[in-house]
Amino acid sequence: MGTEIERKFLVISDEWRGLATGVEYRQGYLSVSKERTVRVRIAGDTAFLTIKGQASGISRMEYEYPIPVEDAKVLLAELCEQPLIEKKRSKIDYQGFVWEVDEFFGENEGLLVAEIELDGEDQEFVKPPWVGEEVSSDRRYSNASLVKAPFLTWNP
Repeated sequence: MGTEIERKFLVISDEWRGLATGVEYRQGYLSVSKERTVRVRIAGDTAFLTIKGQASGISRMEYEYPIPVEDAKVLLAELCEQPLIEKKRSKIDYQGFVWEVDEFFGENEGLLVAEIELDGEDQEFVKPPWVGEEVSSDRRYSNASLVKAPFLTWNP
């Protein structure tokens, strides 16, 4: 069984720009419920089907499998909930960890979120200076939630 242990933070400055080259992502959801999500993702020239279980704190089961890009394109266009998630993901090494910065486009334009994957829920790390408030427990920031309630529809 795979387990994902992830923490999410808002990005508070542009200091991260230029530290990495991003990869364009398009993803959609075949199933979104509290108990599970099933995601289709195209990242650059590869595609994946990902199944995630219900979160317990910042941990949850996760299984990911490569699929043909052409199959992913059909699934995104024909079966996934809309709107799709469009973003650029930049991976940045910082003090022994890889941080992923997601810059969203389309219906989620303007949202910038940084994620770090950990080996344990209590693992210590140093936040980069461009990382601000933690939003790990705020479900609005999950990609699956951004399909149902895109960032541009949030009230300021």
